[in-house]
Amino acid sequence: MEQFFQQVINGISLGSIYALIALGYTMVYGIIKLINFAHCDIYMIGAYTGFFCMTSLNLGLIPSMLIAMVLCMILGATIEKVAYKPLRNASRITVLITAIGVSLLLEYGMMFLVGANVRAYPAMTGILAEKVSIGGLSVPMQNFFIVGITVLLMVLLQFVVKKTKLGKAMRAVSQDADAARLMGINVNSTISFTFMLGSALAGAAGVMVGVYYTSINPLMGYLPGVKAFIAAVFGGIGSIPGAMIGGFFIGMVEVMVAGYASSLFKDAVVFAILILILIVKPAGLLGKNIREKV
Repeated sequence: MEQFFQQVINGISLGSIYALIALGYTMVYGIIKLINFAHCDIYMIGAYTGFFCMTSLNLGLIPSMLIAMVLCMILGATIEKVAYKPLRNASRITVLITAIGVSLLLEYGMMFLVGANVRAYPAMTGILAEKVSIGGLSVPMQNFFIVGITVLLMVLLQFVVKKTKLGKAMRAVSQDADAARLMGINVNSTISFTFMLGSALAGAAGVMVGVYYTSINPLMGYLPGVKAFIAAVFGGIGSIPGAMIGGFFIGMVEVMVAGYASSLFKDAVVFAILILILIVKPAGLLGKNIREKV
């Protein structure tokens, strides 16, 4: 039982990271029906930003995370304006190929700037370096930090989406962009804000991934990004609560398979879940099937 509860704690921590990344996917898709594959590399840049702030500027974890979130917000808005906005009325496949191109540009651009070597993330100090004993389990404080930050960011996101004018504009644009435009909503600004919000969450997730895995590299975004996308599909792409549920579910499944079967199978099981969901319930757990007239 101790091993089981240890795996549950690890699954919640990892699932928190997947949930933050999945939220970026699902928000952008809900607004403009785009799978932004460059999103996973924005989170990679967030991880490197936090690494630079902690090693070169000697900043603490929280200031480094805030700087990473701000930088990723700017990067997300820039990518939307330069790469996606001119293709707003283009075919889906054109925008999808552009997203993949932007993803490769970020990956190998970062590799050109910092090199391909794996970097060791700074070791946590102070209270985050300590461990807490709970019923015979030894739980690192950094796990509580990761889950706490994730919950805080999710609560703030729900507040923004449900209670603010920008959040109402986001919901209006996601339902009908043309009707929202007729009601006086600036659709372009709303889309840019959505990219900025999702990118900020990805930046925070990048720093937490560095803390959790203790190492980063320029290609680190691909596999967690794909798993976060699977989490968004599992929960219902376009649904914010669905992305949260999907992130925690995928994280839990991954650590359980690694703990009780083999770490070699954990990725295969996650992708098998994607196939199963697409066969059984393509709209996802909280998604709705929408019929389109032809």
